[in-house]
Amino acid sequence: MSGVARRTVVAAAGGTGLVAVLAACGGGDTGGTGDGDGGGTGGTEGAVSGGTDDGGEAPEAETLARTGDIPVGGGKVIAGKGVVITQPKAGEFKAFSSKCTHAGCAVGSVKDGVIICPCHQSHFDVSDGSVKSGPAGSPLPPTPIQVIGDAISFG
Repeated sequence: MSGVARRTVVAAAGGTGLVAVLAACGGGDTGGTGDGDGGGTGGTEGAVSGGTDDGGEAPEAETLARTGDIPVGGGKVIAGKGVVITQPKAGEFKAFSSKCTHAGCAVGSVKDGVIICPCHQSHFDVSDGSVKSGPAGSPLPPTPIQVIGDAISFG
């Protein structure tokens, strides 16, 4: 083999090897579905995305409170769920974000028809979340809920 021919063959082989290595290391989506186990981690195997896989009904929503826990004309802050549930009139349940619109503090209590933020004393109406007094400039945003039987859950 001549020097030029050998150099061309070695360069071509090196280039092909480099392409193969880069392709093997690439992280892009190939669009294939693959049927091997892949041995990867962090996938979605076992993740639940609505409904059940056994043909049954969807799981029940998490109960936030019971209707008997929410006093008429008052309410209850549901710790850790970001919501305050109120009962302005008997049998009428409302829910609002528990994050005060003034400075983002969590509202602390509900008393005498008023949702109270302990940080700067903003007061919000239990019937519509509107500002009754204090530095907050906008109402508490409503949160969808559903009442089924005596269970109140996100809706």
